[in-house]
Amino acid sequence: MLKQPASKYPAFAPIGLRDRTWPDAILTQAPVWLSTDLRDGNQALIEPMDIARKLRMYGQLLRIGFKEIEVGFPAASQVEFDFVRHLIDNDMVPDDVTLQVMTPAKEPLIRRTMEAVAGARRVIVHLYNATSPLMREVVLGMDPDQIVELATSHARLIQDLARTRPETQWTFQYSPEHFSGTELAFSKRVVDAVTEVWQPTAEHPCIINLPTTVEHSTPNVFADMIEWMHRHIARRDAVVLSVHPHNDRGTGVAAAELALMAGAQRVEGCLFGNGERTGNLDIVNVALNLYTQGVAPNLDFSHIDEIRRTVEHCNQLPVHPRHPYVGELVYTSFSGTHQDAIKKAFTVQKEGAAWAVPYLPIDPKDLGRSYEAVIRVNSQSGKGGIAYLLESEYGLELPRRLQIEFSQAVQSVMDSEGKELTAQDLWQLFQDEYGMAGTEAPQVQQSVSEDGVVLTAQVQIAGQTRQIAGQGAGPIEAFVNGLNAALGTTVRVLDYHEHALGSGADARAVAYLELRVDERYTVFGVGMDANIVSASLKAILSGWQRAQMRLASGENTPCAALAPSN
Repeated sequence: MLKQPASKYPAFAPIGLRDRTWPDAILTQAPVWLSTDLRDGNQALIEPMDIARKLRMYGQLLRIGFKEIEVGFPAASQVEFDFVRHLIDNDMVPDDVTLQVMTPAKEPLIRRTMEAVAGARRVIVHLYNATSPLMREVVLGMDPDQIVELATSHARLIQDLARTRPETQWTFQYSPEHFSGTELAFSKRVVDAVTEVWQPTAEHPCIINLPTTVEHSTPNVFADMIEWMHRHIARRDAVVLSVHPHNDRGTGVAAAELALMAGAQRVEGCLFGNGERTGNLDIVNVALNLYTQGVAPNLDFSHIDEIRRTVEHCNQLPVHPRHPYVGELVYTSFSGTHQDAIKKAFTVQKEGAAWAVPYLPIDPKDLGRSYEAVIRVNSQSGKGGIAYLLESEYGLELPRRLQIEFSQAVQSVMDSEGKELTAQDLWQLFQDEYGMAGTEAPQVQQSVSEDGVVLTAQVQIAGQTRQIAGQGAGPIEAFVNGLNAALGTTVRVLDYHEHALGSGADARAVAYLELRVDERYTVFGVGMDANIVSASLKAILSGWQRAQMRLASGENTPCAALAPSN
């Protein structure tokens, strides 16, 4: 790389629009959308779509709700021509949808293009020619007057051919190709010359499309260019001002949004930003950016995963897992602090209320996603994410101190294995950690007297059957007193939580008890049973056995439940 890159790459000159108004503009309505997936997107593919894939993409665009679709470049190849004819001949164009076709300023190609759309109800004919100094001087070898003549003579040809086919409702569109690299004064000159030929009206406007054929500048400079054209072109009230951003600098979406603030009314782009080099504007990104600001985009992305699958099939290119709104990982948090914030926000988020969940700018359910992948657990995760997965997938409502304790068991596994743990993995680990599969329900008999509850129980401990007998204010206290007497231990219940799991005949109770064992270990025990008393007694046994395992291992440190949370 050059030490002084300015010698090779001069900076793009600012426009000098001192009284610009776009920075204070607020977008309050959706633009007119034009999908060019079947034209600009298609021409950028390693293997352009065949008719079957084109039809699948076309059907998807209709379901999304596009009313203007650039269906091809009919003069480019027989496949392109045949596809346009297939749509028209088989009456596959809804009455409220307009087909757009593109042609360069070359007479044979214009005639071929007009032939392709014969008989269609509504058509936009998109004419373009290059206008920038680089293209004029190096590629075309034409002076400015010749460029204007090239544009106007072919604009006139399109107009003349359209007049011979009054059965079609025609709209004319002109793009000064390489607008982003063209002097504004010359862009205005050629655009005004074309609209003078077409003589559009407010009732029947033409479209002037201003592309960032190559992104040269920051988006604010492009916005200045659009506002300048918006202010200065002739017949502005008879022009729909359109933009077609590319993404060479990675700011295509920003360029489109600022251009709309600067006076543009229409945008052209592709689903998920497909297109040549770094791609076209990502229409999904812009539309859902509007949506998250409370503006209806008039496009339906309720089934975004299905749309992604269609696009990947038709383009034979994958959509990146970090792609905004649609990528596999874009609603997923691995970070413990993020997970904890999301979990807490979910608990207070009310149906119909304003969306307010940290790290999620949009409700995934609006796009047909579930909450299943919102939180995933790896070595960077914390108690909040673990608790969220166990609650959302298995209904467990872990007390906060139990979350802290169990998260350390999870972290230990993570440190040794270094892989992501699924909700199923966590559930298995939870059952193993708290001995839930191996803790049998005590066979209990109890009676109530003036002195409280008298309880006898037969329990399995370390493979042996033990008889427990105790008395207390309730069954838990009576069982703990009997356990202490029978085993020569001291168990104290510090905290107790329980909740139902499921409903109806299949409902079970889950009990979480925090215990202090032998004044040495503070541990949680967990029990699950159809009977709440049995669940609680199983939780006591679970905690006591976990304390014995610590004693057998020689562990002398306080329980992890007393450690600071992350």
